[in-house]
Amino acid sequence: MDFKDQIKILGDRVVKLKDQIQTEEATKNAFIMPFLQTLGYDVFNPTEVVPEFISDIGLKKGEKIDYAIFLEGKPIILVECKHWEQNLSIHDGQLLRYFHVSKAKFGLLTNGIIYRFYSDLVDANKMDEKPFLEFNISEIKDNQIEELKKFHKSYFDADSIVNTASELKYMNELKQLLNQELNNPSPEFVKHFARQVYPSIVTGKVLELFTNLTKKSVQLYISDLITERLKTALTKEDEVAKEQESRQASNQEVESKVDTTQDEIESFLIIKSILRQKIDLKRISYRDAQSYFAIILDDNNRKTICRMYLNGNKKYLVVLDQNKKEVKHEIKALDDIYSFTDLLLQIIDNYDKAK
Repeated sequence: MDFKDQIKILGDRVVKLKDQIQTEEATKNAFIMPFLQTLGYDVFNPTEVVPEFISDIGLKKGEKIDYAIFLEGKPIILVECKHWEQNLSIHDGQLLRYFHVSKAKFGLLTNGIIYRFYSDLVDANKMDEKPFLEFNISEIKDNQIEELKKFHKSYFDADSIVNTASELKYMNELKQLLNQELNNPSPEFVKHFARQVYPSIVTGKVLELFTNLTKKSVQLYISDLITERLKTALTKEDEVAKEQESRQASNQEVESKVDTTQDEIESFLIIKSILRQKIDLKRISYRDAQSYFAIILDDNNRKTICRMYLNGNKKYLVVLDQNKKEVKHEIKALDDIYSFTDLLLQIIDNYDKAK
């Protein structure tokens, strides 16, 4: 089972069990510890996942954070846990204080459903106010799973994560800003567009008019964009379907032109009778093509024993040399195949030695 499937299963587990989870400790055991284990960390190894990690912070002695994840003897992620119903936005203070005195490069604040990953992208050794990666595990998207995978023990590389975290953080903030502006456009947002299409001064009344027009225009544009994408997708599906139909029709046409003759069947039976002294007859089969009749070993096209050309004015038994080039031997009658007994047996020996 790959990482993506494991995370999806964990998300489904959260949805099914959350209403039965009554405490923060139960949230840790049911949701958060399985999550850390899915990331490849041994939650039962106290040198790798340290519960109740203690550190002195200024005048505060012995303050604890829920988990510290260690790799090669060094802390890499601090984890602060809350009950699944709690709002995380009011609980990042403790994580922030620990981050300041720890050598860990990343902080994780979670209630088992929402996961927020922090670093020090703005000021060194000071945890950022906003996470660079946030997701709901019950609704996690494929691109978020790819980012999360970077924290897996097998792939963990702090420098690599930091290099992409800054871009990810600002992209998330821009997405939130766009979402806000598109749903409830600010006066500055509306004025930016109104000034480009309205020929006079943008008064309060004009601004009110254009606020409504902007919302409608955005909704219409998004609707048109979705419709166009759907059309494109449907067109591609039609093209693929037509291509498949054409290919099937072509294959059927080729198959309809192949007619296995009585001579070809008899040649197959003769060759089987020759080879039965060497191998099990079940290993010998044939494939009929338009131009020749192939007799093969182990139902494998790459193990051609010989090819029979029997439908022309001249008849041939053909074998393939080391370069897979045809070597033709003319035969007057099907009984002439017996004269190639040694050659056919040698071909079988060569294939079996090559195993």
